[in-house]
Amino acid sequence: MEIIRLAAGIYAANCYIVFDRNTMDGLVVDPGGDSDDIIKKVEDEKINIVGIVLTHGHADHIGGLKDLKEEFDVDIMIHEEEREMLMDKNINLSSVMGSDKIEIEPDRLLKDGDVIKVGEKELLVIHTPGHTKGGICLKTGDSIITGDTLFQASIGRTDLYGGDFDTIIDSIKSKIMIYDDKTSIFPGHGSPSKIKFEKKNNPYIK
Repeated sequence: MEIIRLAAGIYAANCYIVFDRNTMDGLVVDPGGDSDDIIKKVEDEKINIVGIVLTHGHADHIGGLKDLKEEFDVDIMIHEEEREMLMDKNINLSSVMGSDKIEIEPDRLLKDGDVIKVGEKELLVIHTPGHTKGGICLKTGDSIITGDTLFQASIGRTDLYGGDFDTIIDSIKSKIMIYDDKTSIFPGHGSPSKIKFEKKNNPYIK
């Protein structure tokens, strides 16, 4: 699976376009804003978008959602425990972050262990609560998109609605750190990393 990273929106959240090079089918993950840039990249690469996946429902990860839904007319996917957040502008913080107040009904509710097919490739849904109740990571091959669960040498904040410090630490240790040291980490903010690097350098999980 190919992964393209774009810093999107006023909070520079990482939006990922993941696609199967053989079929050119792809997904947009966490469109935080700058919809025109995301759409242009999709068009330049000639990718056929078949879905939009959200690692969680915070405003800085969903800012471009309405535009992309209108442009591509595909399903919006989010974990079942995150539906409430996506549909409430006060809980997802779009009422205070950015200009658009976002309340959208998702098309597909995900569960831990679900598989999202993209062309001939697959993404495994890993439920990793702690930053929010329904936060997820997406694993494909030797790469994991971690949203705001795990950053390079840091973790997601746990002081917002649905957050819990002990829960996020357990999610990281029991559901992400179990993979091979060479596995690449693609976080919701900042630079990519590796599991080996996080084991040695992340103060929260060393």
